[in-house]
Amino acid sequence: MTVTRAGLAGGATAIGYWTFFREPLAAQLASQSGYDFVCVDHQHGAGDFAAATRMIDAVVMGGATPIARAPSADPAALGALLDAGALGVIIPMVNTAEEAAAAVQACRYPPAGERSMGAIAATVHHGDDYFYEANDTILVIPMIETATAVDRVFDIARTEGIDGLFVGPSDLGASLGRPPALDDPASDFQSALGRVVDACRGCGIAAGIYGSAELLRQRIDQGFRMISVSTDWDHIVNGINDDLRDARSALDRRGSQ
Repeated sequence: MTVTRAGLAGGATAIGYWTFFREPLAAQLASQSGYDFVCVDHQHGAGDFAAATRMIDAVVMGGATPIARAPSADPAALGALLDAGALGVIIPMVNTAEEAAAAVQACRYPPAGERSMGAIAATVHHGDDYFYEANDTILVIPMIETATAVDRVFDIARTEGIDGLFVGPSDLGASLGRPPALDDPASDFQSALGRVVDACRGCGIAAGIYGSAELLRQRIDQGFRMISVSTDWDHIVNGINDDLRDARSALDRRGSQ
C-alpha cells in the first residue's frame, strides 16, 4: 500500500483516482496503474454497499491504498467500510471538531476509540495482525465542504487522531454562494482553500482535495498533499464523447467528398 499515516505525517504527496461506477475491474485497473490511492465513493457512487465491497476488493488486488468515501459520519457506516478492507475513510460534511472527534472514535479500536470488532474481510486482505495494527494504519480524513467548516477548520484540524482534511470544492463553492466547480477564481473560495491548507500545516496533517490532472500543479503549489486527479466517470464519458465526435466528423468528411 502506498499511502500511509506515517507517510502523510512525514510530508508525502499522494495522487489518487476516484470511482463512481460499480465496476470492480475499472477500480483494479486504476489501482494497478500506479495511483497512490483509489477512492471508492459510497456517498455519491452508483453502487450499493455490496458493490462498494467488491470495489474495495479490486483496489486491494491492484496494490493501491483502498480509500472509501462514506455516505455519512454514522459510526456503523464508517465501521462497515473499514471492515470491508478500506484502509482509510473520507467522511463527508464534517463541520465541527466534535464531529471530527466522533469520527475518530468510530474508526479506532478500544482503548483509543469505540470501533466494534469483526473485521473479517479486512483481516483476509491485510493479515492476521490487522486488529493490532489497525489503529496505526487506518486513515481518518474529514471533509471540509461548507463555509461553517472553513470558519472552524483550525479547531477541526487540531482534533487528535485525524490524518488530514479533504476539501469537496463543489459543495464548498455552493456553500459560499458560487456555482459548484472544481475551482473558482473568486477570492472567498481561494481564501477558504488557503485557510484549510494553513490549518493542516499548523497541525502537521495532510491537506487533501478532489481535483483534476489539469489542476494538479496548482493544488501542489497551494500546499495540498492528497489530491485526486481523475475519475472513472471522466474517462468513460470523455472517451465515449471523443470517439463519437471523431466518428461523426469522419462520416461528415466522407459525405462531403
